[in-house]
Amino acid sequence: MKILIKNAQIVNEGIVSENDVLIENDIISKIAKNISEENTEQIIDASGKYLLPGVIDDQVHFREPGLTWKGDIESESRAAIAGGTTSFIEQPNTVPNAVTQELLADKYEIASKKSFANYGFMMGGTNDNLEEVLKTNPRNVPGIKLFLGSSTGNMLVDNPETLENIFSNTKMLIAVHCEDEATIRENTQKYLDEYGEDIPVKFHHLIRSEVACYKSSSKAIELAKKTGARLHVFHLSTAKETDLFRNDIPLKDKKITAEVCVHHLTFTNEDYETKGGLIKWNPAVKTQKDKDGLWEALLDDRIDVIATDHAPHTWEEKQNVYTKCPSGAPLVQHSLTVMLENFKQGKISLERIVEKMAHNPAILFRIEKRGFIREGYKADLVLVDMNKNWTVEKENILYKCGWSPLEGMNFSTKVTHTFVNGNLVYDNGKINEEKFGERLLFEVEN
Repeated sequence: MKILIKNAQIVNEGIVSENDVLIENDIISKIAKNISEENTEQIIDASGKYLLPGVIDDQVHFREPGLTWKGDIESESRAAIAGGTTSFIEQPNTVPNAVTQELLADKYEIASKKSFANYGFMMGGTNDNLEEVLKTNPRNVPGIKLFLGSSTGNMLVDNPETLENIFSNTKMLIAVHCEDEATIRENTQKYLDEYGEDIPVKFHHLIRSEVACYKSSSKAIELAKKTGARLHVFHLSTAKETDLFRNDIPLKDKKITAEVCVHHLTFTNEDYETKGGLIKWNPAVKTQKDKDGLWEALLDDRIDVIATDHAPHTWEEKQNVYTKCPSGAPLVQHSLTVMLENFKQGKISLERIVEKMAHNPAILFRIEKRGFIREGYKADLVLVDMNKNWTVEKENILYKCGWSPLEGMNFSTKVTHTFVNGNLVYDNGKINEEKFGERLLFEVEN
């Protein structure tokens, strides 16, 4: 199968250039001016549109197995491709938790049949599964995930000896959720004593506080430096934490890296008043000062990656009182659009968006032949119309849970086409129901 994309403004590796792109089967075979249209089955005129590498979201929760009333691999990967995300890395706190090789393999088996996008699944660490963790194959698993703050099931890792063992004994990337459990418990009790179960959600950022985040992330970084482990800190939420990371060496040489999520770049604690539990995330959305600090660190390269922490819950679950309202919200369909809107507002360049959402996840996780528009690379591509107005509404939300914290927001950019492994999977609102997602592979150091 040959597909020719004509006259695209290609955003790739810090440059915007007008070129044609020829896709043969699953590969980008040629990038050049005026490629011949002969023997091509499909020609797409991309005049006036921008062609980006597909987004690689390094942190999602697609809820399968065990929590599929909220979302599943099929429904959430469908939403992903509609938003320009062509690859995802999913987290182990499903039910049962993916903390054995057998349970991890089960998730890969489900995805091989159900995923619209390319997929990788993190292996989960616990206080007592080091042996299983060390069996993980770095060629086809993206890394080890540790929750250093409370999580689903048995996934809180709070034993210092266990942590040191995991950090010392694996060469794989260790991704961490950093919030200090003791601090959170103490803060929660203070508000429970005052309000009972129905704590106003506006206090969420004071319960899951700056102190809780900084205490945990600084400790994880200290341990990584001591052991030489590769550490990736998920979803930074405070300005203070950004000072723990460096920007004086290239990403490929960094052993300690950081991610920020779209919601921490979008909302502040002021928004709890109108959005309530819909924007209750862990770590919490914090202050304007924190949001500004995260933007600054993103733009000066202390923060390496933009992701979503996509985590759907049902509308009904989100209406519960504070202590029973689960944390997390769906974002994977809208992450690129939100960032493109920030480009239109002059906050970030297109080249930097592509760097933080496609190039850098590929470099950081050492993903094989993805994340760039290069000849010989997999054809995971997104075409974007930069002048198309639309509104997030129930009717165009594809998440299984059927809602979005962005509902009612207007956008002026839209994903028009998404290609996964050379296949046109999303075309102006129409989804190709055939599933072309593949297992992500990772380059391994000798």
